[in-house]
Amino acid sequence: MILQWFDASEASNIGAALADQYAIPQIVDSSIESRELPVAGPRDELAEIFQRVDREIRDLRLNFYKRARLANAFKWRLLEKGVERRVADDATQRLVMRLSLDTPSIATDETISTPDRSPSKVVKDLVTRGNQCMARGAYAEAIDTYQELLKITPRHPVALNNLGAALYKLGRVKEAEGCLHQAIKIQPDYPDAYSNIGNALLLGGQYAAAESYLRHAIKLNPRLVQARVNLGLVLSFLSRPRDARSQFEKALKYEPRNADALCGLAVIEMTRGDFDQTGALLSRALQINPRMPKALSLQAGLRKMTPSDDAWLKSAEEVAESGLVPLDESELRFAIAKYYDDVGDYKRAFQNYKRANDLLRSIAAPYDREAYRNFVDTMIRSYTQDSVARVTSGGSASTKPVFVVGMPRSGTSLVEQIISSHPSARGAGELEFWDDAMREHEARIKEGTLDESKRGKLAEAYLRVLQTKSGDSMRAVDKAPVNSDYLGVIHSVFPGARIIYMDRDPIDTCLSCYFQKFVLSLNFTMDLSDLAEYYRQHQRLMSHWRAVLPRETMLIVPYEELVADQELWSRKILEFLGLEWDQQVLNFHETKREVATASFWQVRQKIYRNSVQRWRNYAKFIGPLGDLKGSVQPLDR
Repeated sequence: MILQWFDASEASNIGAALADQYAIPQIVDSSIESRELPVAGPRDELAEIFQRVDREIRDLRLNFYKRARLANAFKWRLLEKGVERRVADDATQRLVMRLSLDTPSIATDETISTPDRSPSKVVKDLVTRGNQCMARGAYAEAIDTYQELLKITPRHPVALNNLGAALYKLGRVKEAEGCLHQAIKIQPDYPDAYSNIGNALLLGGQYAAAESYLRHAIKLNPRLVQARVNLGLVLSFLSRPRDARSQFEKALKYEPRNADALCGLAVIEMTRGDFDQTGALLSRALQINPRMPKALSLQAGLRKMTPSDDAWLKSAEEVAESGLVPLDESELRFAIAKYYDDVGDYKRAFQNYKRANDLLRSIAAPYDREAYRNFVDTMIRSYTQDSVARVTSGGSASTKPVFVVGMPRSGTSLVEQIISSHPSARGAGELEFWDDAMREHEARIKEGTLDESKRGKLAEAYLRVLQTKSGDSMRAVDKAPVNSDYLGVIHSVFPGARIIYMDRDPIDTCLSCYFQKFVLSLNFTMDLSDLAEYYRQHQRLMSHWRAVLPRETMLIVPYEELVADQELWSRKILEFLGLEWDQQVLNFHETKREVATASFWQVRQKIYRNSVQRWRNYAKFIGPLGDLKGSVQPLDR
């Protein structure tokens, strides 16, 4: 989504308030042209509104962006009140003209520094100039302006909020979050700051925390549409599509032409596998904003692109080269790269994949190789064969949990979809439970295994989560790839759980990660050298789990063999899980369920093999990934 970071909600609220002042005439002559309003009704109401504009609003020095927000809110509130569309259009046009009359020019450096200007006037001018910079994407200039303002008034919450937004746009995440939290500390009831923190957490993949901040923003201001849109995105990533749909629909009630909300609904339909409805929603969004990066990029993911999509390519490349912020350009670059990959132009595809990843790296925190190596060392040291064998009490005897793990893009979504097609199993998606639990108990885990009490509490909490996702099914699949890191902890809590590890060609796996836009926290995927190092450490840890966990708890599924002989491996998987054979698992692509992962399209297709040895198309470009073939040994099966 295009995130509206800086504080523009005031303009929307004013527009809605002005419309509330407008009285609907009892009789409207439908033959009157839109420019001829009845003398006794709307014209008098507009006159009063114009007086209020002259008296109260023009001094706010709204920039072009805020005037547009005000006018848009004014128009849609009129329509909500039952005003005819042509009358609402005419009233809005008149309001825009009134707002534009004698609008003061933006203050220059010289006028700001004039000694006889009052401090309040200087502050207003700096806020205006900073917001103008934000509206046109001049974030470095906006930072300078807001910092200048904060020298005059250090506790200005709007300046802190907008400074945080500008800093985040340029990848200065820690500084940004500091400003936003400071804004909340000064003004605890400031909805825009809560919304912006939620946006930052969303982009970083911290969905549970993002939900909390966004809900608080909406509680403070239910009409904060962008907060609702981003809450909808969070809920969709948390595999709660009904709740997500509700937020998008509420956003559209406030702003029926909100393209971000339409894209959000498109994402929901996409996870359901309804690609026709997805396409229709994206078309509506692009009618509103033909240059919308999100909508253009989502279109590329609906199907395999062909040379006949050259009009889409031309539009996407024009928008990508128009000076977008890094997040928006990177999303489009991934889509453009997919187009070139689909049509077989691998050189241009890789050039765009590299550009997309370089843009993400410019705003993500650097990948810390040493930290992950140290984590792997800790897991190996804490969960030895002896310590795992000693964990005989506590936890849970439940066999309901099934953990499908592996590197991202290794085939975990495919196996989850196969299992979920069995009548006695359900897919729970990628749960954040164990990632959160590891953070909470990190200090204790570094010292060894968790005690019986903690394991028992974790088991109870996790089974409650599974119950909400899968009801009374015999098996529930948690397919979060990050659970690969925590298998020792998971086994100590659920010794009867089954683990399926997806083992895919290392170069294909890493290259597929490089070709996918992930959240900023998966920063190891943005550089081929980092990917190679991460894969080596991942494989070192998996080799350890394979050696210390009981053999009967883990099944290694080679991706290449699964796609070569689907029935053979589907039978092995069901047998491993204690489920009777059911022919429906062979038709997994027909199963109706939400798939909120990057593989939403792939799991709706029959098994295909063109992803095997895909890396050979990019052999000239894989660089450090090439060494993985000889240096990484496959897991013992």
